[in-house]
Amino acid sequence: MKLNRLIDHTVLKPDATDDDVRRLCAEAREYDFFSAVVNTHFVPLVAEELSGARVKVCSISGFPLGAVDSEVKAFEARRAVERGADEIDMVINVGAVKAGDMEFVREDIELVRKACGEALLKVIIEAALLTDEEKVAACRAVVEAGAGFVKSSTGFGPPGANPRDIRIMREAVGPDFGVKASAGIRTAAAAIELVEAGASRLGTSSGVQIIQELKGTG
Repeated sequence: MKLNRLIDHTVLKPDATDDDVRRLCAEAREYDFFSAVVNTHFVPLVAEELSGARVKVCSISGFPLGAVDSEVKAFEARRAVERGADEIDMVINVGAVKAGDMEFVREDIELVRKACGEALLKVIIEAALLTDEEKVAACRAVVEAGAGFVKSSTGFGPPGANPRDIRIMREAVGPDFGVKASAGIRTAAAAIELVEAGASRLGTSSGVQIIQELKGTG
């Protein structure tokens, strides 16, 4: 397992600067991470900085609350893809999940998926806010709506990824669907535990420290 190739190297903090994003891209190149994840404002800069690299450009839609209008989510996703994003991480409408309105949840995801075109869509369910039954229902809606990944957390809500939630998500979507664990992943041991629980991608701002720890250079 090449852990670096499972990492979405992330900077989504509100006070991120161009220099922070350039640093993120340089680290993503150096450590050969799977992608660099930024807010939509920075997509053109990341696309330029990563030109020629195999590191993907990833951005967001409806982040971090997921409660904006579906058309707004779709516009944000489409705009990011047009400016160079290869992947989009959207936030599910958590309130709709909790209300049991799964038809709306599927339609919300489908609209963003269509806006993404050929770009990969990952859907954040904010698992810590959901019951186990709601987690399963949300995951199934993600699959039914045609997205490519289900993702655990934004990092802006309650505590992030944990192995128990990842196991629930993996069981809900089956063995071949994408599962991304994100938020609060700061050590190699935590990263490996999440992969063993079923994660096929890891979202973290601590990717460099994790890989250095694995190599014994941290």
